[in-house]
Amino acid sequence: MALCAMLMPWPASAAMEEPVACSAPAELVQPFLSWRNPIALQAASTRKGTAKANLSAGQAAALTLLPTPEVAYVLRPEKPGGSVSFGGLARFVVPTAAVWRVALGSGAWVDVVKDGKAQPSVAHGHGPQCSGIRKMVDYELQPGSYTLQISANGEDRLTVLVTPLQ
Repeated sequence: MALCAMLMPWPASAAMEEPVACSAPAELVQPFLSWRNPIALQAASTRKGTAKANLSAGQAAALTLLPTPEVAYVLRPEKPGGSVSFGGLARFVVPTAAVWRVALGSGAWVDVVKDGKAQPSVAHGHGPQCSGIRKMVDYELQPGSYTLQISANGEDRLTVLVTPLQ
């Protein structure tokens, strides 16, 4: 039952409530177990650079981002952020068609791009209270290589997790 609650986006009313004071971090279940132990990864500034910025499915990454003016986005983000925001690019591979979730530790803007086109999201939500997961966006993806674009982040570091939902 806890897994079902964790995989469902929070209702809109939850976003309107006051933040909860956390006495302890929320217990995490699959597919979020790696959230508190992210690997360090430098975001790329160009699509070509994503060859060295690979995200592994189910493994959280602490992305070091770049100042927005230094990032050459594949597609202009709907919310690119200003000159004092941070962003970057990373690559991930989808081996099997499924709904994939992108979890972020902030409210940064996220786009998933394939073949020069932004993939439409199918759901949005928040992570469980006290988990450190602030935003979750789901995409129905087909097999292939994708570029994850992060923009409009307020800090130069962001925890990210890309994982299939089962």
